[in-house]
Amino acid sequence: MNNLALIYRRFGEPESVLQAETSGCGLLNPGQLRVKMLYSPVNASDLIPITGAYRHRTPLPAVAGYEGVGVVIDGPTELMGKRVLPLRGQGTWQQVVDCPADLAIVVPDFIDSMLAARAYINPLAAQLMLKLYPPQGKRVLLTAAGSDCAVLLGQWALSAGAEAVYGIHRSAVHAGRLKALGITPISQHDTAAIHAIANDAEIVYDTTGGEVAEQILERLPEAGVFVCYGLLSGQMFRQQKQVRWFHIRNYLDGMSADAWQGQFREIWPKLQASSVGDATLFSLTAWRSALACYREAGRIAKPMFRFSDD
Repeated sequence: MNNLALIYRRFGEPESVLQAETSGCGLLNPGQLRVKMLYSPVNASDLIPITGAYRHRTPLPAVAGYEGVGVVIDGPTELMGKRVLPLRGQGTWQQVVDCPADLAIVVPDFIDSMLAARAYINPLAAQLMLKLYPPQGKRVLLTAAGSDCAVLLGQWALSAGAEAVYGIHRSAVHAGRLKALGITPISQHDTAAIHAIANDAEIVYDTTGGEVAEQILERLPEAGVFVCYGLLSGQMFRQQKQVRWFHIRNYLDGMSADAWQGQFREIWPKLQASSVGDATLFSLTAWRSALACYREAGRIAKPMFRFSDD
């Protein structure tokens, strides 16, 4: 069996260093299962390692992609033919993925495959942050509120009893959707509104950094908590005592296989009941178009690879 994969052999901008390469599938190692991929999305977390931001823990060459869904074609008999998330093994931007059998997540029948493909990075991050920094009874402020993770944070914070959720968005296209979900939209260009909300915020979930983070931290009450889980602006900000850093990888090494599986048992019903937005599908060979779609300003649909076309 041949396998087409998006590989990078050096660090740099993804458009410059990614290559589509075909190779044969080797023998399956003990304790692993082999998955024929169906769908895999494009996230910021997929692209950032390619630039070399985490080069100290990214051995080269590497296959890009962190999440997706596929069908088991080799491995334990009880998993054959089942849909799984082949996580924490090889990169997922390839037609065939091998992963540790005990870490593969079986997808329930009631979950659509395109939704399942997006069930890891953003849902797990949102779930863990809300457990670590509970929003019940508190006023919550989100940055990059149109992003997938922020949309889940907002919905799940409200379900967990947040008093109110406010969402700072860069593009006006997100305002209507946020309002429909019960999240009060605030334009990133409305400095006065940002300052007013920051004065009363109790928990901030920030993935922007830079100037927006600075504005909020200047006015955040001393008892407020500022949870930073990304730097989409590419810019740091001055550290203050309210800041808590969240990196999902810090919680995985110490998580047992049973606890890992348990996280997804919690995620599935919440994800099914949530608004996650549409997806725009691309074949793996059209990866440049997928990345261009991801970088479009005001984008409202998630670019996603569909492997059946390759």
